Amino acid sequence: MPRPVMIGIVGDSGSGKTTITRGLVRVLGDEQVSHFCADDYHRFDRRQRAERDLTPLHPDCNFLDILGQDLGHLRANEPVLKPVYQHTDGTFGAPDYFEPGRFVVTEGLLALYTPALREMFDVRVYLDPPEELRRRWKVARDCSRRGYTTDQVLAELDRREPDSEEFIRPQRHHADVVVSFRPGASDEQNLLDAHLILRDTLPFPDLSAIAAEHEQGGVELAERPGEKELCVPGTIGAARAAEIEEAIWGRMHFASHLRQQRLGEFTVGTDLHRSEALALTQLLILYHVVTARAVVALGGESARPGVEARTTPRLEQVTPA
Repeated sequence: MPRPVMIGIVGDSGSGKTTITRGLVRVLGDEQVSHFCADDYHRFDRRQRAERDLTPLHPDCNFLDILGQDLGHLRANEPVLKPVYQHTDGTFGAPDYFEPGRFVVTEGLLALYTPALREMFDVRVYLDPPEELRRRWKVARDCSRRGYTTDQVLAELDRREPDSEEFIRPQRHHADVVVSFRPGASDEQNLLDAHLILRDTLPFPDLSAIAAEHEQGGVELAERPGEKELCVPGTIGAARAAEIEEAIWGRMHFASHLRQQRLGEFTVGTDLHRSEALALTQLLILYHVVTARAVVALGGESARPGVEARTTPRLEQVTPA
């Protein structure tokens, strides 16, 4: 049986990791995806961290070596006994017997922190919203779902800021895709612009034709050594977004069966919203995921250029993900 495809979604607390992940899981199928939380590998509970004046963002506050070992087992299609951290009261629950699915989606604060951790992932994504927006998202989440007051959340954000700057944000340099949703023509949540840095550590679909038509939809593509930056305006029209989606799907027709589920949906409180820019972002990440699945299914090690034993599948060879 081929090993699982490993996806790492990393970013600071409240950066939108779950929103990105939810769309991928919806498309790939709940029964195919194992959701793995790297933040369960905290070394100390909430009380112990307070006694030591440590934040959960500090590497010393996490068993990163054990996390790497367990990710290695999962990559080899082996189950692990995973710790469980409970955000409700900041304590640890009973460990979980965790078996990998065809896709293992790992979310966490520090999952790209060390070279050993980075080597575990076929696709590495870092979420990098502007700090003002991230703080707004974290306040909304922690007050509505975790029982904190606004003042408590803001005070904790201020306390964590030095560790965010030193340990979390540098991980953006090791991601294949850096995603930043930002206010543009509108600051409404469903109209945020998407700025994506697409590094050549993974092969991307040719987007030049899309960018050449940016006058029609405002999409812009800038090329720099080793990377491209794609900007998708949040105000892009549904028809134009559908054209771009169609062009990307056309480059991954071997996964056309995955088109049954919609991308771009997110919730604010209990209200369901849709963002065309989010849908296109999720689709580009999905492109990497299904390409990695095809490579692994054909016996290759990785889709990364230069990786030993790499196999590049021809589309006619590829079976559905």
